Amino acid sequence: MTASPVTPIVALDVPNRAGAEALVQRLGDACDYYKVGLELFAAEGPAIVAWLRGIGKQVFVDLKLHDIPNTVRGAARSVARRGASLLTVHASGGPEMIAAAVQGANEGRPDGGCAILGVTILTSMDGAGAGEAWGRPPVDVQAEVVRLAGLVAGGGAAGIVCSGHEAAAVRQAFGDRLGLLIPGIRLPGGEAHDQRRVMTPAAAAEAGARWIILGRAVTGAADPVAAMAAVRRGLP
Repeated sequence: MTASPVTPIVALDVPNRAGAEALVQRLGDACDYYKVGLELFAAEGPAIVAWLRGIGKQVFVDLKLHDIPNTVRGAARSVARRGASLLTVHASGGPEMIAAAVQGANEGRPDGGCAILGVTILTSMDGAGAGEAWGRPPVDVQAEVVRLAGLVAGGGAAGIVCSGHEAAAVRQAFGDRLGLLIPGIRLPGGEAHDQRRVMTPAAAAEAGARWIILGRAVTGAADPVAAMAAVRRGLP
């Protein structure tokens, strides 16, 4: 399988706007796409998304929404209006909730510029951990990810979040119907930290990633710009 172009996204896993501004300034032109997660969004609200868009960056808002469909629709609409390009919901919310998120995102950005992604199984979990959380025996992670991907496709979302280890199975089941965002990316020889299922940028690209999330592999590096350059060298 020929690897397709992959978009690298740097995670702004910082507690406030000052930290975000420092990291964005340090990376400069080396990065044009950032992830805003729960910690930063809770501290700064939608204004942080508007700020990033205002300086010409694309934004992935990783909130992993999971609520009744009407509430998720409204939240997705609000986030999309601020200019988000990607927004996550939990795949386990089911097709109706996912469809509501898609509808809300399209209402917020009628140009279709905000895509909904369904989170399958967090890369911090393995089969035993997922089984324990759901009151089941250890699960087959790959089979569960493919099952959850089916819910995402049924809800009309653009793609899923999964580790690179499940990517081939998802692509076999859904082809190019679902774009794959792969977190847990580490440079060769890098530490896994709190992730259980990790992968290098090149391996993620080969597995079929459309987007990859770069956290401490870049932000924790002594030279983030050099780390980002190393990532890009490993991508098609």
